[in-house]
Amino acid sequence: MLAGMWTLCALLAAPLLQEREPYLGAPIHYEAAARTDAVARFVAALEEGSADARWDARRGWLPAALAALDVPVESQVLVFSKTSLQSDRISPTTPRALYFNDEVVIGWIPGAPTMELTALDPVQGPTFYAVSQAADSFVAERRDDSCLACHASPRTQGWPGHLIRSVHPDPRGFPILSAGTFRTTHSSPLRERWGGWYVTGTHGDQRHMGNVTVQSGEPAVDVERGANVTDLSALFDVSRYPSPHSDLVALMVLEHQCEAQNVLARASYEARLALDYQKVLNEALGEPAGHVSDSTRRRLQRAAEDVVDALLLAGEAPLTAPLRGTSGFADRYAAGGVRDAEGRSLRDLDLERRLFRLGCSPLIASEAFRALPAALRERVGQDLGAILEAREGARPMPHLTAEERGAIRAHLEALGVLPLR
Repeated sequence: MLAGMWTLCALLAAPLLQEREPYLGAPIHYEAAARTDAVARFVAALEEGSADARWDARRGWLPAALAALDVPVESQVLVFSKTSLQSDRISPTTPRALYFNDEVVIGWIPGAPTMELTALDPVQGPTFYAVSQAADSFVAERRDDSCLACHASPRTQGWPGHLIRSVHPDPRGFPILSAGTFRTTHSSPLRERWGGWYVTGTHGDQRHMGNVTVQSGEPAVDVERGANVTDLSALFDVSRYPSPHSDLVALMVLEHQCEAQNVLARASYEARLALDYQKVLNEALGEPAGHVSDSTRRRLQRAAEDVVDALLLAGEAPLTAPLRGTSGFADRYAAGGVRDAEGRSLRDLDLERRLFRLGCSPLIASEAFRALPAALRERVGQDLGAILEAREGARPMPHLTAEERGAIRAHLEALGVLPLR
């Protein structure tokens, strides 16, 4: 009996004694080589000879990566603050370009020795790669050690994840930390977004922090100077980039998508830890294999609610004027949506009151969502179904009207994305 009590005490203390990186080792094994993300699939195809990558004398491996990974040039957004790994190469005259789709983000700087890629693995979440800009061959190497210093930090709640920041940049692009910084999500008001970024598009009388640096004697960025900019050619040499744009709508989609992907990955990690701990506890206490304790249920429920909040864009900062981009990204993005009999698509954009017209993230149809542990996904379905059907005791979502909840429910059922009962 005494030995059993010591075993139980050790189990209960395990979360407190766990190593600082809970995603390493069992049960998550983030460090394992196996990946099924888009970059891993492309590299495997190159090795098998079923795919090809052609070197471009001007932009290195970027054109090949855009084509092979089906990443649209229209998604280009530009960040000039020195807030990433190759900061010595980044400045207001040489911004870092990001290109993205639902699975991949590519980071490229003209003349830089390395191109960076982040791919969303359905099970292991954001995975970080580097490609040497050398003409020999396209080789994507995992860069966990260097990338996770920032991308698995308190800013990402300690788990591997994307990180988008808004800063007050000085004329060289260095963030003025004493002026404050913001982590950007769909909950961020425009007035806190895009410090250190270029932004092309119109947004009426709303203001953001983009397109400008903090000049000598100024306490912060002058938001009026950076408003409603549609042409960046006076600020730097746009001909060095595949596109002259840093599209406002692309920025908003990227910000929502990165945070929602973080939530999906984090929920998966936390559920797998909870279920593994439950399994060990059941064995120690002689409980049936399928037994789930109240504490495990609570952990799963919290993770499920985080997922639902992200997918329904709970807390989304409202828009007060129409937004319009410049690159054609909005049309390109919407064209990729799957439509139901009523013509609705999750990828249709509103851009007058909020980001998505239907009020639900397209990531509910992603591989990352489908790959969530079954016990977690079941609870997501229960919580989401209760909200959309306005069942008694359902969590409130005041930003969605009854009509909007009904439209989301009908669309998800038509697409077979999620059983709600």
